[in-house]
Amino acid sequence: MFSPVAKLCVCNLLVAQCDINCCCDPDCSAADFSLFTTCSVPIVTGDSQLCSREAAIYSIDVTAHPPERIFKLIDQLNPNIFCIQIVNYKQALSFIPPETPTAQNFDHLLEQFGGAAFSAESDILSTELDYGVPIQTADAFLRLPSPTVSSQCSDANPAGFLVNQATKCSRMINTESCGAIQELGMLFYTSSQILVASIVNITVQSITFQSLNGTRTLLNSTDAMLFPMFLEVNIYLLTYKDTGEITEAAVSFVLGIINSTVLSVQQSFEISFTQLNTKPIPLSGNPGYSVGYPFLAQTVLNVLKGQSFPEYVASFGNSQPQDVLDWVPITYIHSSEHSLYHFQGPWQLPISFEIEVKWTKYGSLINPQAKIISVTASITSSPINLGSKNTLQITSSVTFIDVSAPAEPGYKAQPTIEAKLPFDFFFPFV
Repeated sequence: MFSPVAKLCVCNLLVAQCDINCCCDPDCSAADFSLFTTCSVPIVTGDSQLCSREAAIYSIDVTAHPPERIFKLIDQLNPNIFCIQIVNYKQALSFIPPETPTAQNFDHLLEQFGGAAFSAESDILSTELDYGVPIQTADAFLRLPSPTVSSQCSDANPAGFLVNQATKCSRMINTESCGAIQELGMLFYTSSQILVASIVNITVQSITFQSLNGTRTLLNSTDAMLFPMFLEVNIYLLTYKDTGEITEAAVSFVLGIINSTVLSVQQSFEISFTQLNTKPIPLSGNPGYSVGYPFLAQTVLNVLKGQSFPEYVASFGNSQPQDVLDWVPITYIHSSEHSLYHFQGPWQLPISFEIEVKWTKYGSLINPQAKIISVTASITSSPINLGSKNTLQITSSVTFIDVSAPAEPGYKAQPTIEAKLPFDFFFPFV
């Protein structure tokens, strides 16, 4: 496999180990392929903007004895007439906004771009990461333990950039020497430093203690490096710029104690990425509510609606508060993505808020005035599985519809409201 597309493998997560059903994993042998049931990534293609691109096709021949992997390398033609025939500048396929010179960064920009000319190939180490690239730390990679074939935890799995993951695995323990098992302590997951333009330390965002009966208590301080008997849940939250540079790294822990008769414990690990200057909605538990976190429901809706959302909208730009008929009430429509199944439950949360403003041309045809005739706010809810993620993606939009304008064929538009003038309006001018 000397083709560049054949070297791409997004399902290759474990270092120097074969990933199950990952047919493009170079660490897998023929004996490993014989145990596969399918290929988790059946096709890998090059850049979709190119007129001609290579595609690596993977499959498992289950009729063979033993089953074997089949690999094909083909050329795909782009049906789009607007495509790139030749790429002579590798950075041309992505646009990075130029950095505005300031008093703080002027020396840095002068060092990078100063001179009569500068080359497209910069000698400065790039701090940008691509999707799926392992996140490098000072000692190796950011660890995200994952299960092996036997469901035991493997600490050699690196976290990939922008790859949200949630894993569970088992770990054999000896209760008489729990203190010697570093993988059960917080320091094992916070001592690494992420290597980017500057070193990014991993800070502790929250610590929750879980008792034997399952009761959870949010600890007040995150300064102390506790070394518990059992670290149950470890959640990484990384913040990055639109240029692909990690700026912050935080981690939340759920700590607990175990019974002395237990021989193995199950640990859960999660990692998620948030772009800088965006505000995802933090959930209040995973899946149950955590102590000290707010109730959801109206919390999400308030974020969608914004501050001081009105109940009425003025019909005209100069409507006075005392003119009651000049104010249009906002009509609310509630719907669910699973309304056909009559889904009802505590995790039916609003995920979309859409405002539709209908207006028309009012008055004389010679000088019509814009008038708002109705405002509709549509709220769409969906059942949310809190166990699969720790952020909630929400959307909002606003649409303006001119009901007096010609619409698509077959649609009868509403007529313009024409105010009739008195018969003697122009007297004595005409």
